[in-house]
Amino acid sequence: MAATTSPTQEPAAPPQFSATLTPNRSLGPKGFLILMAVLSLISFATGLAFAYVGAWPVLGFFGLDVLIVYVAFKLSYRSGRLFERVDVAGDDVTLTRVHPSGRRERYAFPAYWVRVGLATETDGRTRMTLASHGREITFGAFLTNEERESFAAALTTALHKAKQAPR
Repeated sequence: MAATTSPTQEPAAPPQFSATLTPNRSLGPKGFLILMAVLSLISFATGLAFAYVGAWPVLGFFGLDVLIVYVAFKLSYRSGRLFERVDVAGDDVTLTRVHPSGRRERYAFPAYWVRVGLATETDGRTRMTLASHGREITFGAFLTNEERESFAAALTTALHKAKQAPR
């Protein structure tokens, strides 16, 4: 059976610009495994040395330290599942934010009216926004200042091209 579209329904146009923004995680799964193995080995050996001289309760604290580091890394990796997708297609700009829990937020703006903002805060960090008709959405907060500046320039160029495209 062939798929059909009604005459009033136009197929979705491919995006003229599409980018997925993800947080940087410099330690991959293999590096994490190596780090935890080395940390566990050092903590266990040091704990045994303390137990040997009679300070056996210290062994438990060394184990607790390893557990805390493990939990901290797991929480960091969980927050790293956040991503944001920016699409410029036809007359629309869409920002889709997917949280680590899987919850999605979608913001749509008319491409002709949307502005990309890049403001420098008092602490020196930049803040990137999409704004139109009184609505303003901050995005890309996990990027570095240089990455935000570069992305804002690329998105501004894509929006300019979309505004110039024949309808």
